[in-house]
Amino acid sequence: MKIALMDSGIGLLAAAAAVHRLRPDADLVVASDPDGMPWGPRTPDDIRAHALAVAHAAAAQKPDALIIGCNTATVHALDAIRAALEPQIPVIGTVPAIKPAAVGGGPFAIWATPATTGSPYQRGLIRDFAAGVDVTEVPCPGLADALEVADEAAIDRAVAAAAALTPPDVRTVVLGCTHYELVAERIRAALQQPGAPQPLVLLGSAEAVAAQALRRAGAEPAPAADPSSHLTVLLSGRESRTLTTPALAYAEGRLLAAMNADREYAATHEGLPRT
Repeated sequence: MKIALMDSGIGLLAAAAAVHRLRPDADLVVASDPDGMPWGPRTPDDIRAHALAVAHAAAAQKPDALIIGCNTATVHALDAIRAALEPQIPVIGTVPAIKPAAVGGGPFAIWATPATTGSPYQRGLIRDFAAGVDVTEVPCPGLADALEVADEAAIDRAVAAAAALTPPDVRTVVLGCTHYELVAERIRAALQQPGAPQPLVLLGSAEAVAAQALRRAGAEPAPAADPSSHLTVLLSGRESRTLTTPALAYAEGRLLAAMNADREYAATHEGLPRT
């Protein structure tokens, strides 16, 4: 089985790692667009064109399902990608976890990029799934950009700024950009309120998207290790031997990189114990 994921950058890492945890035997294709990123400032038509190019490059690897690991690309290109690839390849979009956050009755906050915060798209999700719930939209300027290049100091500044805008009574935070899941524990630490009556809940989309991709591919979670699984990395359509250096700054990136390291070890040390 093979699952592909696409994004402009490394925001797809969380969902890719989630797929790998659920099905360690599945091959993965991670397709990004370093030549064209960031997609956020582009026009909708331009985003759609870049996303389709990345999707076609991923589809050429013949995956059993394709995850769009990006909220922006899902908004602007999901329909076009589905029209191009389905029914041969099921396509799964990524939507912020506003619906499950609203189940608890609030209050909750949504951390998102400045472009998404207050957008018709996000306001529509709030209207459809969280009507009557106290929701705070928190813009996070610079956070996704800092995560993309693994700038530790800039990440800390952006997280602290967003935490300062988050009401202290909020105990549920929706991570409305896939990049943010890469530093979920740092966000949790920044928002932790000493003596709070309830623990802080962070809601990302990676686990749900990964599970949906497996369902659409006709597979069930089977967490048995299999060193034969393989990671294919596509950078603006070009195959690369490794993930980008910033991707390896995160636990999710290192987990994925280990797929090929384990595979190479198994091929050259068959029958030998690993030290």
